[in-house]
Amino acid sequence: MTALSAAAAQTAVAQAATTTEPQAPAEPQAQARPQTPAPPQALSEGPVFNDPLGGTTEQYAIRERLLRLTDSALPGSTIKVAVYHVWEKTVVDALLRAQSRGVHIQVLLDETSVSDNPTNPSYATLKAALGSDRTKSSFVLLCPTGKSCLGDPQFGKSIMHNKFWLFSAVEGGRDVVVQTTTNSTPSANTKFFNDALQLPDNSGLFAAYSAYFAEMTRKDWASWRYRTVTDGRYKAYYFPRAGTTVETDTVHSVLNNITCTYKDSAGVTQHTRVRVGVFKLTRQAIADKLVALRKAGCYVYVTYAETDSAASQGGTPGTWEALHTSGGPSLRCYNDDRDPQNPGGKLVTPYIVHNKYLLIDGMYVGERNKLTFTGSGNHTGPALRENDEALVKVDDDSVHDAYRAHFDRVRAVAWPGSADSTDLCKGVKPLPQDGERRFA
Repeated sequence: MTALSAAAAQTAVAQAATTTEPQAPAEPQAQARPQTPAPPQALSEGPVFNDPLGGTTEQYAIRERLLRLTDSALPGSTIKVAVYHVWEKTVVDALLRAQSRGVHIQVLLDETSVSDNPTNPSYATLKAALGSDRTKSSFVLLCPTGKSCLGDPQFGKSIMHNKFWLFSAVEGGRDVVVQTTTNSTPSANTKFFNDALQLPDNSGLFAAYSAYFAEMTRKDWASWRYRTVTDGRYKAYYFPRAGTTVETDTVHSVLNNITCTYKDSAGVTQHTRVRVGVFKLTRQAIADKLVALRKAGCYVYVTYAETDSAASQGGTPGTWEALHTSGGPSLRCYNDDRDPQNPGGKLVTPYIVHNKYLLIDGMYVGERNKLTFTGSGNHTGPALRENDEALVKVDDDSVHDAYRAHFDRVRAVAWPGSADSTDLCKGVKPLPQDGERRFA
């Protein structure tokens, strides 16, 4: 993991935020990689975090991990990529290098990866090299216009919002799942806090994710059914999920499994700790449940970038008001549009927390445990009912503790932090699903 840069953090917190977006910093040139990479050490399980407040190495830590895996994919192996938006030439070039070595490349994107940024050549470049025939060993596909690949059109607009990479064989490992929160867009590295959970040599999860990927490429939404796959310490959840009640809300059900107070081995009362780091939190049932857990004795901490509110909904209270109920969770908003290069100015695309993780440290399903849930889905209605999304649970203390350390560091530099009555935090100026304000 990467520690937050204290000096950079102080600069971002101390300086004010422009009416025009400054030029994004130039992408660092990818270091030349040999055609046959030196065999790396065996891959290990655990998260990688980027740090938009750090230097180039810290900012691009997740992308660099994905590039290393791509460059070490073995000839004859397959890389499957399901990502909402891919706009970075560096990423496209790495995939094409792998193809030139005999690696099969399969890419699935949301249609808005093209229509939201029509001058970006990434999709056209991939299509020219890979084709778009899903029966072939390599291809690039788009989900339908205005709809996710598996979403029921009766619910209106939806998106393929997944962000996972699958590597069947790389130097140092096989059956590698990387479930991340990052897109391949300009601000994903330099403005947004993201995470990527690397799970190598995990044939069970790899097979489950691969089957879900295949389902999405078939675009047969009428036969799709929400599913979960459990494999030892891991459980994956694949969306969309039909339903109208909290009983069919996956995250609500997870939170329902928590017991807030319990006795330790010495008979001392302990409190379960719940930590949420999420970009958008607009699902009322989740906000209400987090408040209920706090009032039941859990210690609940939430770092978020955007809610909905009376200010954003024409006077109808939303999740912002629910979370600010007396006796509710400890809250920090990270949605910082102050421009560090232009004091007094405002950024078009702000610094935000773009993670989507839930950490539980305490009593879960009647047992003392530390659990991590991470994936592509925000706590919104569409993420549950309409979008293509994936979530994975890991029952591992070290993974939890790594995420908990990240949570604490991001929370410490969050702005406006606890003074979260800004229009950005209240959703008056909602960000697009990828966080990127549309650029000219």
